Amino acid sequence: MKVEFDIASDQIDGARDYQEDAYMVNQLGEADNGDLCSLIIMADGMGGHAAGNVASNMVVATFNKTFQGKFPTTEVAEVLTDALNRSNDQIRASVKETPALRGMGCTMVTAYLQNNDLYWVSVGDSHLYLIRDRELIKQNADHSYGAYLDMMKEQGMEIDEQAGMSRNMLMSAMTGEEISSIDVSENPIKLRPGDRVIVASDGLDTLGAGAIIQYSSWSTTAKECVYALLKAVEDANKINQDNTTLIVVDVKEREERYEAQSADVVTPPAEPVSRVADVYVPEEPEEPRSYKWLGWLVVLVLLTGGGLFAWQAGLVDKAVDKGTELVETTTQSIEAELEAEPESVAEAEPQPEPEPEPVVEAEPEPEPAYVDKADIFRDRLKSGGNGPTMIKVPGGSFRMGGASAIVSPDEVPRHNVNVPSFMVSVYEITFAEYDRFAAATGRKKPNSNSWDRKTHPVVEVSWDDAIAYTRWLSKQTGMRYRLLSEAEWEYVARAGTTSSFWWGLKPGAGNAHCFDCKGDFSTSKPAKVGTYKPNAFGVYDTAGNLYEWVQDCYHRNYQDAPTDGSVWEGGDCDVRVVRGGSYGSPASSMRAENREKFKSGKGQYNVGIRVARDL
Repeated sequence: MKVEFDIASDQIDGARDYQEDAYMVNQLGEADNGDLCSLIIMADGMGGHAAGNVASNMVVATFNKTFQGKFPTTEVAEVLTDALNRSNDQIRASVKETPALRGMGCTMVTAYLQNNDLYWVSVGDSHLYLIRDRELIKQNADHSYGAYLDMMKEQGMEIDEQAGMSRNMLMSAMTGEEISSIDVSENPIKLRPGDRVIVASDGLDTLGAGAIIQYSSWSTTAKECVYALLKAVEDANKINQDNTTLIVVDVKEREERYEAQSADVVTPPAEPVSRVADVYVPEEPEEPRSYKWLGWLVVLVLLTGGGLFAWQAGLVDKAVDKGTELVETTTQSIEAELEAEPESVAEAEPQPEPEPEPVVEAEPEPEPAYVDKADIFRDRLKSGGNGPTMIKVPGGSFRMGGASAIVSPDEVPRHNVNVPSFMVSVYEITFAEYDRFAAATGRKKPNSNSWDRKTHPVVEVSWDDAIAYTRWLSKQTGMRYRLLSEAEWEYVARAGTTSSFWWGLKPGAGNAHCFDCKGDFSTSKPAKVGTYKPNAFGVYDTAGNLYEWVQDCYHRNYQDAPTDGSVWEGGDCDVRVVRGGSYGSPASSMRAENREKFKSGKGQYNVGIRVARDL
């Protein structure tokens, strides 16, 4: 019996500001025996940054090209494996040519359908499901740490979870290094009319198996199923929702009116689907190539992808650092600029070491010796108690923005900004500090996830909440409290330096709290305020721990940006800028010039508050 396929596909960004997934649906035509053949490739970029998109597009394009070159074939498993390895080789060649891309990678699942035969090859934690008789059957292997633990448990071997390893950490992915585990079907699954095949990125994990089955049963076509499942993912309103890509294939008996194509007719290959430009794939990736293809990455390469690998002794052969590295320009002029000695913005005479001053009983580290104690204070609140610990920041000039649009197009043009002196909170606002405002105004207190409310910075507060908090502080103290402008924030974060991190050119280890900062604290939550050293202005956690809301609306670049340190309105005011990176983000997100944006009316699990006060 001959079958045909009804295929539909789509994707959503979730909580991401850009799309990391790439996919391709390629109707290959007929095999030599007249079977209809289709190739579905889905790659999910790693790390939450655009370099993951570079990897996913590269893999999809290379895989398709390799498979097409050997189609039709009777050695399907071998061809699928070869196409996967060549795709991984393409990543390796690109990283070798451009070391700044080191760390980018992706997971991948490919399904090949030939009449009623379903073959696949996969690496990582994306999904290939078969729905038959209202049962959801996962076909491909899950290469995450959590899946490994579950597998061991099913086999009667209880294994304690290793400290520092989360269940969603990958034990196999495509990064250009040797792939530790590949799942390939040596023998095909036999499909029959009425079956539904789903290829999806791990964003679909937002829905449980029961929900997937239910929404599928309500959908009479593949297109309806795609729409229903993606809408259900969006309606779940998960705070840190990942990109979700979905391809649904309905298997149908081929109608008699179908007119077979000749065996030598092959539909032209489809392009990888993504919301950014495609990546050029050279004929021979092993040969040295020019840097012209970097032009294709001007939009793509915002930040390098963050590795999510976690290997432990006895699980796989070797450990690979979980890390990302800032995408740096390949031109000598920019390298020279990055290597330049930091320039002083505002010089301050060394002062005697002051005594430590607590923040709402949090008792963080003492203020640095070079900060004048007279510049540190807390305003009294009319309702009793004190406001946030504040410090005076000296006025000065600095160069705002990044060195090149290759790193990120919204960080340029770099421009001079003059910033008048103002006050800024020494620490990120804690739950306890925000709770006083919430109680006084009848607002709901944010969930602290059982963290100590006196010592941990508040999260799940929207930009609107942050603005309301500053207005309450103003009424309570008689002084003008507000959010920092974006220029003020970067000025404070740089603290007189010109490097991407106030402590140097590289993120290093143990300097801040982020996903791959190699610190001593869990990357599943923010650290207590004041855990890490302050910068030269005496301000803590400007890099890592939490993103911080600033006042400005989002603009696509700095063209016509103000040069006096003031707030920049206009632009897209439905979203507001956040700065500084977070505990769950890669080190590249902590760069002083890095910019992100979120909807102003929605709180985030990784965004907090820092306040300013006029003199």
